[in-house]
Amino acid sequence: MKKLMKILLSRLVLVGVLIILQIIWLLILFFHLGNYSVYIRTFLTVLSIIVALWIINKKDNPAYKLAWIVPILLLPILGGMMYLALGNKNPTRGMRRRLEHSKSKIWPLVHQDEEVIFALENRNINVAGQAKYLSRCGFPIYENSTARYFESGEACYPVMLEELKKAKHYIFMEYFIVADGTMWNGILEILKEKVKEGVDVRFIYDDVGCVTRLPYHYYKQMEAEGIKCIAFNPFIPVFSLAMNNRDHRKILVIDGHTGFSGGINLADEYINTIERFGYWKDTAIMVRGEAVWNFTAMFLQTWNAFYPKKDQDFSIYKPNVHIQGNYQDGFIQPYGDSPLDDEVVGESTYLNIINQASRYVYIFTPYLIIDNEMMTALCMAAKRGVDVRIVTPGIPDKKMIFMLTQSYYEQLLENGVRIYEYTPGFIHAKNFVADDIIATVGSINLDFRSLYLHFECGVYMYRTRAIMDVKKDAIDTIRESREIMLPDTRPGFFKGLFQAVLRVFAPLL
Repeated sequence: MKKLMKILLSRLVLVGVLIILQIIWLLILFFHLGNYSVYIRTFLTVLSIIVALWIINKKDNPAYKLAWIVPILLLPILGGMMYLALGNKNPTRGMRRRLEHSKSKIWPLVHQDEEVIFALENRNINVAGQAKYLSRCGFPIYENSTARYFESGEACYPVMLEELKKAKHYIFMEYFIVADGTMWNGILEILKEKVKEGVDVRFIYDDVGCVTRLPYHYYKQMEAEGIKCIAFNPFIPVFSLAMNNRDHRKILVIDGHTGFSGGINLADEYINTIERFGYWKDTAIMVRGEAVWNFTAMFLQTWNAFYPKKDQDFSIYKPNVHIQGNYQDGFIQPYGDSPLDDEVVGESTYLNIINQASRYVYIFTPYLIIDNEMMTALCMAAKRGVDVRIVTPGIPDKKMIFMLTQSYYEQLLENGVRIYEYTPGFIHAKNFVADDIIATVGSINLDFRSLYLHFECGVYMYRTRAIMDVKKDAIDTIRESREIMLPDTRPGFFKGLFQAVLRVFAPLL
C-alpha cells in the first residue's frame, strides 16, 4: 500500500494527470464552440497542410520528416498542432539564447594546437581529418593527456570516489539520471565534506531524467547543503509539451585535470548493487591532462547559461592551473553534441569511424534505431570486408524499443554485419573501437534521440593504451553474447506489421 501511494503521488503521475486535464480542457473548448467547429476544422486542416509543406522543405533528416508527415496526413485536423507542440527538435528560443551567449564567453578560450594536427597528419591522414572536423566543431584534440577505460560501473565507481576525495579546488558534475541509493549517497557524502573544506562543488541533473528518481525541486536540497545545483530544462507540462531536448551527458571534472565520462549515470543499477534487467553492462573513461579542458568548457557553458551567478574568469579552470605534468598517451579528443546547431557531431563521428575502418569495427549500443545513412555505412563496411559486429541487450529495458531495434537486424545481417545480444542482461554502453587504433566511449546511443535531440558527449581516441582495453572488453562481451542468425530475424505477420509501423515512427520514439 505504501509503495502504491508513493507511485500515485510521484511527480511523473502528477505530470501525467496535468497533461490529461489539459487535453480534456482543449476538447471541451473545441466542442463548446460548436457553432464555429467547421471554421476551426478548416483552419486546422489548412495549418496541417502548411506545416507538412514546411517540413518537406526543411533541411532535416528524411526519416524524421516522414515520421511527422504520416500523422499529419492521418490526422489532418490535429496533426499540424501536434508538430508545432512536439515536433520542433531545436531548443526553445530562450534556451538557445542563453546557451549561445554563454558559449560566446567560454569558447574563445578553447584553442586547437596546430602542431598536434600537424603531428596527426604525418601519422594518419584520415584520423587527422576526423580530428579537424571535431576541432572545427569546437573540440580540440590533445597529446598531453592520458585515458583509462573501465569495463563496468563497479570498476569505475571506487576510482570516482577516490578522485573526488582528492579534490582541492572544484568539482563539476553533469548527469542525466541521479537516484537515491548506494552509489549516489556515497558520492553525496564526499561532496558535502568537500563543501566544508571550501571546494567549489557544482551539480547539473536533467529534470526529466530524474523525474521518477528525485524529489521535486531537489536542487533546493542540494543548495541547502552548500552544493550549487541546476535542474536542467525543468518539466512544466501545463505550459509546454515540447521537452525534447534533454541533457544526456555524463561529465565529472575534478580540479580541471581529471575528467570522467561514458554511459554511467548515478544510480545503483549502474554499479549492480541492485538488479534491473539482469546484469547491467556499462562502460566509462577517465581522462587526465589538457584534454579535460573540453569537458570543463562544456560544463561551464551549460552552467553559466542557467545559474544566476555567472563566472567572470574562465581561465582559472584550465587544467594547467592546478597541476603540472606531462601525459603522453596518444591523441585524445573529448567532444560534445548539441541540438543548438544543424551539426550532428555524434553521428558524424560514428560514420567517420565506420567509413575509415579497414579491418574491424566493434560497437556497443543499448538501442539500434538508425537512419539510412548509418545503415548504408554499416552495410558498405561489411561488404568491403570489414569485420562489423554490434552488441545489443539480451534483456531489454524497454520492450517496444527493443522490438524496434530487432527490426533492423535482417538488413544488417543480409549484408554481412554480425549482431550479438548480451546474454547476461542489459548493455547500456556506447562504444566504438576500430583497427586497434581508434575508439570512442561516451553517452551517445545509436538512436534518433541521442543523435539529433539531446545534449551528448564522448571521448575520441587515437593510439592510446585504453583502445586495446576497449577492444578486449568488446571481445570478452561478444563471447558472453548470443550471435543472432538470419532465421532469428524473421517475425510472424503481426509482429512484422507492428515493427513496420514502429519503423515509420522511430524518429519520434
